[in-house]
Amino acid sequence: MSGPSAPVVTPVEAVDAADRHPLVERVRRYADEVLRPSALQTDRDGVGPQRIDELRALGLLQHLAPEQYGGLAVDRATDRRLHEVVAGACFTTWLVWAQHAPLAGRIGERLAQGRTIPPLAESVLRGEILLGAGISDVRRFPDHYIAATRVPGGWTFAGTISWVSGWGLSSALTVAAVEPGTQTVVTALVAVGERTHVAAPLRLAAVAGSRTERVRLDDVFVPDDHVLSTTSLEQTRFEDVGVAGDARSHHFGLAATVLDELDRSPHPVARQVADTWRPRVAQIRARAYELSDEAALAGGGPHRIDERLATKVASGEALATLTRALLVARSGRGLADDDTAQLHARSALFVLVQGQSADVRHAQLAHLAR
Repeated sequence: MSGPSAPVVTPVEAVDAADRHPLVERVRRYADEVLRPSALQTDRDGVGPQRIDELRALGLLQHLAPEQYGGLAVDRATDRRLHEVVAGACFTTWLVWAQHAPLAGRIGERLAQGRTIPPLAESVLRGEILLGAGISDVRRFPDHYIAATRVPGGWTFAGTISWVSGWGLSSALTVAAVEPGTQTVVTALVAVGERTHVAAPLRLAAVAGSRTERVRLDDVFVPDDHVLSTTSLEQTRFEDVGVAGDARSHHFGLAATVLDELDRSPHPVARQVADTWRPRVAQIRARAYELSDEAALAGGGPHRIDERLATKVASGEALATLTRALLVARSGRGLADDDTAQLHARSALFVLVQGQSADVRHAQLAHLAR
């Protein structure tokens, strides 16, 4: 007779268990001692090179990279926990780091497939350089996109990337461009140089310290070995359903911080708000991770997409409610630029529009219309 089967660990339990990972322990200490105390100043002054050096020293520029490049190759649950911790401590720093982290993992996947990578990609995997991201404009094709044109030995990319965070800190970008004739999406590493420059100043009211800019590519040559993938537009949109449709780890890191600040409020009713909403946020978090993992196992795409969208809408609504409650509890002081209430409220607004596909926007507005 076989013995009792091992208990099934849910996705959210795996994320909570990741607190015991040495990297998570180091990052949590750093978040509490450095990121959180300086979050307001970082929002005002911007993420600087020293912050990137600190992330590099922690191993956060290569935590998804293969061990052969000095990376830690952490699992999905540990990666989620890291995003929660960093976003909860300093949402501005999180945004800059979050442009880099998953793309380094994507390069690692290319290695796992037995494909070679260029020196620029090796520098990313070693944590030597920071990557920026310019991949979301594919969602707006054909109204707005980065154009890819085939040339001998590679491609040229031309157009304006709507959002690049960490500009001035990144040595290279991961850009998704579209060849309009065949509707092929070419995703590649693009070195920052003379043909990559700010198109126009972008003044954001939220995550202002993230160095987010619109960046112009002036017929930048991209050699074939810098191409990470070429896929059809249809396949790219299929894969993007999950990227845009899921509530993600940074939502819950920010929510945890706001709940903790409500808990420390001198107003009993503010603490009651935290007591009321903490179980609700925990429920949304567990549901989000469960649905996302199930969809990944099912091959991605629109698997249970209505439930995933509803969970993302619920997450955004929870953040909006909690940050309003914190602002009310702080009264007029909460609007001062030295108070975290307005910082968290603006971060919650950013969450509502970040990664917003047409389906996400429809789900958000339909919910509000009810």
